[in-house]
Amino acid sequence: MQNLNKSIILFVDDEPAILRSLERITSKVDATILTAPSGLDALDIIKRCHVDVIVSDISMPNMDGNQLLEQVAQISPETVRIVLTGCDNMDTVLNSINSGHIWGFLHKPWDNFELIVKLKQALQLQHILAERTLMRRTIDQYQVYHKTKFEGFIGDSIPMQFVYSCIEQSAPSSASVFITGPSGSGKEVAAQAIHRLSKRKNGPFIALNCAAIPSELMESEIFGHIKGAFSGAVSNRDGAATLANGGSLFLDEIAEMDVSLQAKLLRFIQTGCFQKVGSGKEEKVDIRFISATNREPQIAIAEKKLREDLYYRLNVISIALPPLNERSNDIIKLAEHFLSHYCEVEDKSLAGFSTGAENLIKSYSWPGNVRQLQNIIHSSIIMSEGPLILENVISQQLGQQAKQINSTIDVQQQPIMRSPAEHVQNIQESTSPTSSMSSIATLADVEKHAIEHAIELCQDNIVKAASLLDVSPSTLYRKIQQWQTTPIE
Repeated sequence: MQNLNKSIILFVDDEPAILRSLERITSKVDATILTAPSGLDALDIIKRCHVDVIVSDISMPNMDGNQLLEQVAQISPETVRIVLTGCDNMDTVLNSINSGHIWGFLHKPWDNFELIVKLKQALQLQHILAERTLMRRTIDQYQVYHKTKFEGFIGDSIPMQFVYSCIEQSAPSSASVFITGPSGSGKEVAAQAIHRLSKRKNGPFIALNCAAIPSELMESEIFGHIKGAFSGAVSNRDGAATLANGGSLFLDEIAEMDVSLQAKLLRFIQTGCFQKVGSGKEEKVDIRFISATNREPQIAIAEKKLREDLYYRLNVISIALPPLNERSNDIIKLAEHFLSHYCEVEDKSLAGFSTGAENLIKSYSWPGNVRQLQNIIHSSIIMSEGPLILENVISQQLGQQAKQINSTIDVQQQPIMRSPAEHVQNIQESTSPTSSMSSIATLADVEKHAIEHAIELCQDNIVKAASLLDVSPSTLYRKIQQWQTTPIE
């Protein structure tokens, strides 16, 4: 039985005596020796098994060695090809070497020692060629599956590779997709990618931000209205349901939609039918639904912000976008992308970031995710003299943005927003004027009070509270869920 772990050497010659002689001389070479009496027989062997080295006579009937090795080069380019030749064939041999059909040659009659050395060299060469081929295939496969850019996304981190894969797999389907992730992580970019890669790519993509539209106008925005349906309805108007017919409807921040309207949306999703506001006529459309929220869905359901039946209807396929601080390898790539883009927009020439600025970009937690990074790079480009964006410019823009966030809190009606550390101190000071051991609050209690205080000051906006506390919104959602199931005494 042939040893599959051994290299294979194939000798081809139309003279049986020469084949027997070659087999005997090479019997101690660490390889499996095969023989073929003709070029056609040799090709049959090559097609059935991988041959590492082929040594062929050049003068044979029907198919000479040169013709044989030319075909072997096409069928099995990794096979090292050698000819046995007399001096009168040297011009033909040299032409074959120059054309790449053969690697080398042996003279007839051959020297046994030279034959063994030549075969060992050929086997070593074949191992190198095989390793290179394997490496090249691995790199090609890596480049196919490992993307540095994908449908509007920038980044090659492992979390994003998973996102890219989910989008590619879900896009061809007609099933509803539910996207989760913190604000600024790219949920609309993901929705657009799903649409572009779907069978509906030639149809419309309509996006509605449920958090940005007043609740009293949302029904009209989705379903449209007829003239006179309500005060201000001076003409008929198509809503997103009509406009998205044959394409995709993206409902961003779905958990911010009024719960009573969610019931009408559920019926629409189930039947594909709806009525414009003020109309008794039912219309039917063909729409793929893509939804998104920055809330933890189960928390939103528990808080009665999201209907459970609507969630399960929309959540056929789930895609979770990671926060930027979980994509550390992507941050500089994104910053450089925004630098290039906004330098062109602002007609400025900046070469890049200083070492200090780059370190700051890498180390900052980016609570506002990709959108915050994008805005900071844009404003830093405007405020930079060049040729590099400096650390103090990035730091200044981050400080200005923090002030803008804090300024949204009504300081005349709300207590001053304090850091978690300051809040810890206040809790401890308020427990008792004495410094007894019993007056010290537990760490879990301190954490709960700090989080609740931040949420209260941000008027129940979990995302804004998380930003001010410098943590991910998902962290706060998990904490709230934990307190609901296991209250802190």
